Amino acid sequence: MNVIVTDEVSEAGLETLRGDARIQLDVKLGLSVEQLHEEIGRYDAIITRSGTTVDAALLERASRLKLVARAGVGIDNVDVDCASSKGIIVVNAPLGNTNSAAEHTLALLLSLCRNIPVANASLKGGAWKRAPFTGFELKHRTLGIIGLGKVGGRVALRAKAFEMNVIAYDPYISEKRGDDLGVKLVSLEDIVRYADVLTVHTPLNDETRGMIGAEHFARMKDGVLVVNCARGGIIDEAAMLAALESGKAAGAAFDVWSSEPPASDTLKALIDHPRMVVTPHLGANTFEAQKNVAVDVSREIINYLDGKPLENAVNIPRFDPDLMEHMKPFMTLVSTLGEFISQLAPANPDKVIFSYTGKLARFDCAPLTVCGLAALLNRQTEQDVNMVNAHMVARERGIVVEEVRTTESELFSNLVTLTLESSAGRRTIAGTMFEGRPRIVKMRNFNTDFSPEAHMLVIHYEDRPGLIGKIGTILGEAQVNIGNMNLGRQEKAGEAMVVLSVDTPASEEALRAVAEAVDARYLKAVHLTGGV
Repeated sequence: MNVIVTDEVSEAGLETLRGDARIQLDVKLGLSVEQLHEEIGRYDAIITRSGTTVDAALLERASRLKLVARAGVGIDNVDVDCASSKGIIVVNAPLGNTNSAAEHTLALLLSLCRNIPVANASLKGGAWKRAPFTGFELKHRTLGIIGLGKVGGRVALRAKAFEMNVIAYDPYISEKRGDDLGVKLVSLEDIVRYADVLTVHTPLNDETRGMIGAEHFARMKDGVLVVNCARGGIIDEAAMLAALESGKAAGAAFDVWSSEPPASDTLKALIDHPRMVVTPHLGANTFEAQKNVAVDVSREIINYLDGKPLENAVNIPRFDPDLMEHMKPFMTLVSTLGEFISQLAPANPDKVIFSYTGKLARFDCAPLTVCGLAALLNRQTEQDVNMVNAHMVARERGIVVEEVRTTESELFSNLVTLTLESSAGRRTIAGTMFEGRPRIVKMRNFNTDFSPEAHMLVIHYEDRPGLIGKIGTILGEAQVNIGNMNLGRQEKAGEAMVVLSVDTPASEEALRAVAEAVDARYLKAVHLTGGV
């Protein structure tokens, strides 16, 4: 895999990639847009920070690109929709700089409250003045946090240590998280109305862009303090400037800007305002954070090469981090089922049903569904299908995807079933996990019990004495060794389905001989690539 690094990334964090013989790592900093467009076609992955714009124009030229790795949390410089349409995975590092960003938020707030920047400049200029720099205490003031995620939660805990009253607005978190942090969850209206200090910790997207504007400042307390250490543009900067000039806001501290470096007259005026504390996007700029985010995205690239689930892919459905280790085996299982049945059933089904039964059904199974769908479709189209574009490819092919969950299970504690419906009828395969390995326990209407292997034969015929011996003899003469055999049948001397694992693939000639010898109604060779 060829990997290009286009922005400053911690060298310590890249050591994992440099030590992997499968990876050719090229660090090329300061490339112009034109130069990067010329280079990108040779690479399978790109590692960036905020200095590189991964837009549609770049992605159109990225013929080999499989992975965009953003060494940081923000992805507003990446066209995620365009990447998804091309099946390109976008990963970020949402946890590596959370502590750094939270600490910088408090550093900005304390600097603002205690007038540290101007006092520092005054003393260094030779003056000894104290009265002009009288500040505010945080104790007993109300901090309003918008966005109580990883960073916002850490800010809340630190603010509580300063004996602040903390309220928060976040429609995407549970009451329990608020309780765990000792934070009261309120509406955005109440945040605006009651906060002495307002800080934002959300991503920048269509929902959050300009979410704090002039109408919100009008309803704030006189003398409010405002902090933005998240993303530029969440707070309307023209409205912020007007609030400072009118005295509605006693001060503000910004680390991020809607355009970086700031160029507009509004931004320049905001930065120059005497009651502004400003830094040039330093929230994640600690040695620890830079190493952490580089390690995190490097680990994701290794996971991709190893075929392991990606923990921080922004355009792939994923489990809660606490569930990831528990659910990883079922991702292997559903991928195996999808790859297996894709080689047995007619192509282009009208409908695919993913059924989850037992304890597994208590959880969100969407990541399992998209994982199995990708494995299924990747065998049925020339297009490279993965978890990023699986649903998109299914829609383009007119395939309806349905998910069914039920916690009631009679035979297995967990069971995953794939059903394909087409004009040729229904095809079903079901599996479970046993001692850490996938086992297929049903195919069509036959009960089975086998562990899928790399090379397998599936034979459907009318059960008669001596046929198993004929199959073994023919394959033996063809130098094909049988590893395991599983026979499923509905009744004695009725229809039977035998599944054989073989050490090496059987030739077409051997398969024809077997089919003729047992008068097979159905014979298919299955080759699994998913590392079962």
